[in-house]
Amino acid sequence: MVVLLLAYAALEAVANTLGAIGKAPDLDRRRETWFRFALWIVLALEFALAADIIRSAIAPSWNSIGQLAAIATIRTLLNWFLVKDIESYNEKREARAEAQMRGPRE
Repeated sequence: MVVLLLAYAALEAVANTLGAIGKAPDLDRRRETWFRFALWIVLALEFALAADIIRSAIAPSWNSIGQLAAIATIRTLLNWFLVKDIESYNEKREARAEAQMRGPRE
């Protein structure tokens, strides 16, 4: 499932990137592509962590529990930083949209 999500996300990002070839550089389009790809990665990390938890719950051993703890910590930190980046980008995007709605200042 995780591989399919990431494959779809990668295909979507590649399609958006290829669609921009030959056009004027558009920073907003690049950021939007990154934003959508980041959202897919967050979803994939959630599914991967859930799968690891289920796997350890089915056949627990101290070794698998230790590995799960390490993997869960790393994935949780990755997810947290990625979500912070997404929130920051989203705030900037909303501020730009709001400024465009107000129009040029006189």
